[in-house]
Amino acid sequence: MRLDKWLWAARFYKTRTLASEAIESGKVRVGGERVKPAREVKPGDRLTVDKEGLRWQVEVLALSARRGPASEAALLYHEGDESRSAREELIAQKRAADAANPDLKGRPTKRMRRVLERLMKESQR
Repeated sequence: MRLDKWLWAARFYKTRTLASEAIESGKVRVGGERVKPAREVKPGDRLTVDKEGLRWQVEVLALSARRGPASEAALLYHEGDESRSAREELIAQKRAADAANPDLKGRPTKRMRRVLERLMKESQR
């Protein structure tokens, strides 16, 4: 089975096109080596998938030609404990950073503007 098709069936990517682009750009490696989207994948292969700053290190357990529900897709691979814990730790760090830095989009509200003005006056003293 083609690597791009397997990544799509295992729900790492939403479309085969996205999977192919990730493989071409080197974000997916088989056995630590860059490969092409048409590379044949078989049970026992070890993949490294980098996506949105996260890294999965998985072993291929089974092949599937169709994209089924997430519960079936999870049976196609096994992620090691080290990989899972590192990924969960990174997610926790990102959430903590996001909570510490509120996202200020667009114009400030009247209340926020007054708070900012008060802070600016206090810092000038």
